[in-house]
Order: sequence, then C-alpha cells, then structure tokens
Amino acid sequence: MTQFVEVGAYDAKTHFPEFLRKARAGTTFRITNRGEHVADLCPPSATTDRTNAAQRMLQFMQSQTPVAGLDVKALMQDGRD
Repeated sequence: MTQFVEVGAYDAKTHFPEFLRKARAGTTFRITNRGEHVADLCPPSATTDRTNAAQRMLQFMQSQTPVAGLDVKALMQDGRD
C-alpha cells in the first residue's frame, strides 16, 4: 500500500516546486483542504492504468446512494448565473 505524506492545500500551493521535485523522486503526497482529502500528488510510476481507474470509479459510483428529485437543467443554469 502506498504511504502518503499529508499536506494542506496552502502548503502545497506555496511549496509546489519542492513537492514536484519530491514527487519525481518517489514521494506521494495527500493534499487536504481543511482536513478533507482533495487530491494526491504522486510520481508518474505510481499512477494506475485506465482499466483499474475505471473499475475503481465504477465501484465508487455503485457504493453511493442516488440523488433523487433534482432538476439537472436548473442546477446547470444556476451555475451559469
């Protein structure tokens, strides 16, 4: 299992070049925003192949409860306003 170094979004932004150098060297970072995991920064060799990523996304989608009663067009229009 991959070990992560957890960093806040502010530190990731402020020290991004340093984190890129460390990622190139093999370190994987878990970036958080107010304690919530929002992204991972990892070396290219640590990325998953497309099939594995698609399978993980499908498993995630199947594990979630569908949202009912939303007007998608209205939400899209709200986002444009």
